[in-house]
Amino acid sequence: MVSARRVEDADGGIADNLTGGGVDLGAGGLSIRPNWGGKGGAATFAAPGRWSLCLRELPLSSSTLPRPVGLSAVDPIVPAAVPPFDAPGASTTGEESGSHAGEPRLTLANVDWVTALAIALLHAACVAAPFVFTWSGLAVAVALWVLTGGLGICLCYHRLLTHRSFKTHKWVEYALTVLGTMTFQGGPLRWVSVHRIHHKHSDHDEDPHSPKHGFNWSHVLWTMAASPKGEDRAPAAKDLARDPVMVLIDRWHFVPQVALGAVLFGLGHWLAGAGLSWLVWGVAVRTVFVFHATWFVNSASHTWGYRNYATDDDSKNNWWVALLSFGEGWHNNHHAEQRAAAHGRRWFEVDLTYLTIRAMALVGLAWDIVPAEKPAR
Repeated sequence: MVSARRVEDADGGIADNLTGGGVDLGAGGLSIRPNWGGKGGAATFAAPGRWSLCLRELPLSSSTLPRPVGLSAVDPIVPAAVPPFDAPGASTTGEESGSHAGEPRLTLANVDWVTALAIALLHAACVAAPFVFTWSGLAVAVALWVLTGGLGICLCYHRLLTHRSFKTHKWVEYALTVLGTMTFQGGPLRWVSVHRIHHKHSDHDEDPHSPKHGFNWSHVLWTMAASPKGEDRAPAAKDLARDPVMVLIDRWHFVPQVALGAVLFGLGHWLAGAGLSWLVWGVAVRTVFVFHATWFVNSASHTWGYRNYATDDDSKNNWWVALLSFGEGWHNNHHAEQRAAAHGRRWFEVDLTYLTIRAMALVGLAWDIVPAEKPAR
């Protein structure tokens, strides 16, 4: 007779409430406990907290299952390193790791040293911010946060280039793309390709930055890996790759940020005698702030919040991420309708990026705006 039941004991192994012979899979591995009397026994195959398959009334006598030489009836015959049969992501060390099979990791072998060092230096430069603070430097940082983070990343890289949520003139698209390069988040082709792959495999193994691979991975570590898991740039952004101007911007994406730093230092010194303040606040502080505002969409908005739609991922609507990222935090709404220009659905889900797109439409700079069609439940 074949039956299924759920078994679990206090130490994470398989509960043994069978009489006679059987097969145990516990923390120590797989062991056979035959019924040498030939009266029948039970074989149990299971992992902790999962359904087990029980084969009852199987004669496990000495004639059908001879004792291996040198092993007692309860000696393990499989090393403890073997994971449970139905847990492909189980640890191969005999301990629960909570990780997935093939989970991406940042190692010395795959680290992108240029990106990693640049991110580290920008964060280190922020330590100087209190010592060179000026009100004009703060104003420059806030203005550039709106221009590069709000218009460059949220409106252009994300809603325009990645999802084509609206159309605009090519010169506007190129100008907005240059603003996006000033955030040190890479060129448009890489950014768009990674984000499209994220939507295609959201919170599955091929997702380049899912919290299922670790919160720190989804927030920052994936940006420092030379080849984030699941990334295949060419097919995902081939529409941009056909645009020679976009390819040129992508190739030289680091130049606008460097040029901006030089301009800020010169202008700050000339206009306010605060060149270093403008440089630190307008580049380092502002870039790091935009970093984390963007990264929180990948990490926090797939971890904390509420859901208006039953999507097949872990996307959430998170109000404070929306506040930091001009409406990008209404992430569950976005995953429900990826091409919709508006991410907010309810009256309190304020979406500044969508309001900007509507304002652009009023002056002829945006058209064919993709509407949201699914009502929030």
